[in-house]
Amino acid sequence: MTTPEDSSALSGAPQPTSRWRQAAAALERAARVPLAGADALYRLGRENLHFTLPVLNGAFGDQLAARHDRRAIRMSFRRYKADVPVADLHVTAAPPGKPRKTVVFLHGLMGDEIIWQTGTGSEDIRFGPRLQRELGVHCLYVRYNSGLHISENGRLLHQLLTDLVQTFPAAVGELVLVGHSMGGLVIRSAGYYAGQEATKAATPTPVTAGNSSSETSAWLPRLRDVFLLGVPNDGSFLEQNSHLTSLILRKINLWPTRAISGLIDKRSNGIKDLRLARLVDEDWQNEHADDLFPPRTVVPPLPGVRYHVLVGSLLKTASSVLHEYFGDGLVGGGSARGRIFQDPASPPDLLITTQVYSQLHHGTLLSSPEVYQYLRERVAE
Repeated sequence: MTTPEDSSALSGAPQPTSRWRQAAAALERAARVPLAGADALYRLGRENLHFTLPVLNGAFGDQLAARHDRRAIRMSFRRYKADVPVADLHVTAAPPGKPRKTVVFLHGLMGDEIIWQTGTGSEDIRFGPRLQRELGVHCLYVRYNSGLHISENGRLLHQLLTDLVQTFPAAVGELVLVGHSMGGLVIRSAGYYAGQEATKAATPTPVTAGNSSSETSAWLPRLRDVFLLGVPNDGSFLEQNSHLTSLILRKINLWPTRAISGLIDKRSNGIKDLRLARLVDEDWQNEHADDLFPPRTVVPPLPGVRYHVLVGSLLKTASSVLHEYFGDGLVGGGSARGRIFQDPASPPDLLITTQVYSQLHHGTLLSSPEVYQYLRERVAE
């Protein structure tokens, strides 16, 4: 005789125990979601731990440096995620004894040297290692405190490159400088101060020990190419909006607006300099530096140096007003091209090439195959 339980089993009807098991399994899966999310966040944090200090310096690095805080980054060449003194770089000549080209990479605001070396995946090898492997050039990486004034970092880069050439005069050949975002402005500032120093050295004055023209601006005659990737040469619309917001709130002059304006103004000097791409000390030292339309020193391209202005665009076409303003999402297209690089009255010895890459945002300029191919071809020339 068949019992009701047997007939229920034979008919395939779900058993009470089966339903309980399903419910328990569902509860277990739900309980694991927060743990899995926390684990993913932890792994993501560990993988990107190197960004923590650069982000802190980009936001408040000037204040850290003023307090001599140990977390304040000092400009240095980097290797194996550590600072390397110039003397320990061991730059060597090519096998026949001839100097190699040296390519120096500079990151942008809140970045570090890793952005030039690898991406999110272990197989995502980026510009620096590929150039070194395929062309046999020296690739060096600079990390700096992006919260300092751009001109302060420009002076430091000028000194760092001078030390490099003086330490390895026979091994460092032609120099190629590659800068992303703020890094390009630091390169331009360094060129300005190197040029100023070279002009002073050329002035007929008594030569004193340690101040000969051969010891000053030694890297500038070797500079062959400058690559500017997504560089706000005419300033950042994001910082311009921040400055305008703070100015308006300060003018309203109520306690809440003053408090908010004060918080906004806590951002670093490096970020503030991005408003109009201030490249020299005099611009931020000027008493009118915080005016809506402050004075700004024009820093022209260096004669005899090939400039490659590489511009990203979120859009398929770069011929719209939206591209001019928003560009790659962080740097406007017009600013990235730079008025100084588009001046039809420029001297004929200026060598400037502008390339626009559609459907690339600010970050993907660093991993684009098209951008790398252009870089590789020009460095190989």
